[in-house]
Amino acid sequence: MFNKSTLEDSPYSQDQQADHQSRLKAIIETAIDGIITIDSRGIIETVNPAAARIFGYQPQEIIGQNIKILMPEPDHSQHDGYMQNYLRTGEAKIIGKGREVKGKKKDGTIFPFLLSISEVQLKDKLIFTGIVHDITGLKRAETALLESENKINSIIQTAVDGIITIDSRGIIEMVNPSAAKQFGYAPEEIIGQSINLLMPEPDSSRHDGYMERYHQTGVPRIIGIGREVTGLRKDGSVFPFFLSVSQVELEGRRVYTGFVHDITRQKINEERLRRYAAELERSNRELQDFAYVSSHDLQEPLRKIQAFGDRLKTREYNQLSEQGRDYVDRMLNAASRMQVLINDLLSFSRVTSKSKPFVKVDLDQVLTEVLSDLEIAIAQSRAEIIRSPLPTIEAEPTQMRQLFQNLVSNAIKFRKEGENPIINIYAKSLQRQAHLIATPGDELTEIYVEDNGIGFDEKYLDRIFNIFQRLEGQKYEGSGVGLAICRKIAIRHGGDITARSQPGVGTRFIVTLALKQPNES
Repeated sequence: MFNKSTLEDSPYSQDQQADHQSRLKAIIETAIDGIITIDSRGIIETVNPAAARIFGYQPQEIIGQNIKILMPEPDHSQHDGYMQNYLRTGEAKIIGKGREVKGKKKDGTIFPFLLSISEVQLKDKLIFTGIVHDITGLKRAETALLESENKINSIIQTAVDGIITIDSRGIIEMVNPSAAKQFGYAPEEIIGQSINLLMPEPDSSRHDGYMERYHQTGVPRIIGIGREVTGLRKDGSVFPFFLSVSQVELEGRRVYTGFVHDITRQKINEERLRRYAAELERSNRELQDFAYVSSHDLQEPLRKIQAFGDRLKTREYNQLSEQGRDYVDRMLNAASRMQVLINDLLSFSRVTSKSKPFVKVDLDQVLTEVLSDLEIAIAQSRAEIIRSPLPTIEAEPTQMRQLFQNLVSNAIKFRKEGENPIINIYAKSLQRQAHLIATPGDELTEIYVEDNGIGFDEKYLDRIFNIFQRLEGQKYEGSGVGLAICRKIAIRHGGDITARSQPGVGTRFIVTLALKQPNES
């Protein structure tokens, strides 16, 4: 602010006044800022070199000119009116205040400057002194900064990946459109909320502890490292993403920026590839056996044996000796057993990756139906069934029935003589990797089928799941295909099957199945 003043007679001597004026002139002439004085009509009386240089003139070119020569429109046309109004009313628009205005150089260039005006009353007239501070460089810097901020903001707003910033308490300060969309919210719904809102359990409950521990110890769990985590959407669904977090100190406070890269498609493709590799490995081994036993050379001779055997029995049977009739009966029985093997082989081949689509299957209900189907076998063997609740999973219902029927039938079949079979069926949950639950294959269930039967030596563990492999020879009925079918079903459902056993003690079969399956479309 500048105050109105009046110059009175100086108390200094003539020499002192001359020295004082010389000093003032030197200060004005060497000042970096421009200094211009005008009279009450707006006519320029003095201009220092800095002011002339700022406006692109020589001093003599503008002294005696109206000050509006240095103004662009509309100030150029309106300035005389401003002066007259001020002299009449004393109402100042800029005098004694100072503000940012526009100047016009000799070449027509418009530039910004800060103008401060003071009013001075001399003995015989009123003059106005203006201080001109060129802020062209400052305005360029401000514009560049604004452009930079706009560019950064545009990048953030249009980024494909999500970007979220939180303070040291975990409160969300900024979220870009991609992040909001990934989590199913509008930006205004989550700004001001705790970042825990976007996390499933157990991370949601533990996050505040993670933050506090980091602030105390400085040991990061994810900051500056990055890792796969699981996010929680507004609708309660979860998805996997890669999270990288950076830390910035701003004006004495700490801010964290998280970059969210959705990896749902990548994880599903990885799971499909893992299952395909497992299936391919099994199929390559099984293909040799399958091609051998299901070839035309196997089927055609069997048909002839059965056909001619039937003719012998219907046309010539009574004419044969007792020994001959025994031979015919034994031949037909052998052919019948061979037919069973072929039928079982066909059943095995039907368990492919292109079976019926996966649906929600209540394994508890499936087991109930299987036990109902086996009711006679259970009663005849006096088997005791102990069961615990089983989960609901995405599966192919028919194959789940086949899986349970094979396992329970085996437990009944391979019982110890003189001892009632006891069969315990239960399940446990399993996660392949902590915190990851969003994609198929992340979460599994383990189905246990335990019996107190004859058991087997675990050195034969790999054999029992191969097609047509039997450890008990002809003592028990069957073709040795049942467990091979169980393994194929388990692999198709994102898992596998194994067993723990001791001879004479019993066997525990462990089937792993994924809770969710990839979309096969």
